Amino acid sequence: MNDVAPPEEPAARERILAAAEELFAEGGFDATPTSRIAERAGVPKGLVHYYFKRKPDLLSALVERLPEDRIDVAAVVVPGDVAASLHQLVDAFDRALDSSAVLSHLLWRESDTHPAVLDALQARFQRMVGQIRDVVAAARPDGCPRADVDCAAQLLASAISYRHSVARHAGDGQETMHRELRFLADALAAGAGVGSGVA
Repeated sequence: MNDVAPPEEPAARERILAAAEELFAEGGFDATPTSRIAERAGVPKGLVHYYFKRKPDLLSALVERLPEDRIDVAAVVVPGDVAASLHQLVDAFDRALDSSAVLSHLLWRESDTHPAVLDALQARFQRMVGQIRDVVAAARPDGCPRADVDCAAQLLASAISYRHSVARHAGDGQETMHRELRFLADALAAGAGVGSGVA
């Protein structure tokens, strides 16, 4: 007898993912059986396996529940002002990532033992690096040395990732981040040979 619902039930899949997120956050991935996920979601256990063949597939799907990490560059760029542009970009990242602090923390914790989760988080990190490069290029069209921009993008993406994987609270380290952004903007301006006329 087949007690699995047909695939036309996206609400059931979402309930399963919501239950998995809650239970993994409470007790960890390894300590959470799929039967508890099914019970919390209010679905038959077979439906969990219908949507997610293996338990790690739940983690991969949870990565997709992280908020959209692509920022509209035009919406954050202040032409000629790298520091202000980076402030706006970081604020946009913060708003997106703060809305899923528990999920973000859960996934970073599980990435140590689940390569698929680590791969997905690293891909998000590389997208963040690329967006930072794009913002710097749009804010300072006269250019900065590519190596400097790459270095600044890696450093800033690492700082943002740290804040959201460890601290994760809006307001933590805000003053430090503002100083860091000003420092990066000044360093990029100096590298471009245009002085440090950024706020």
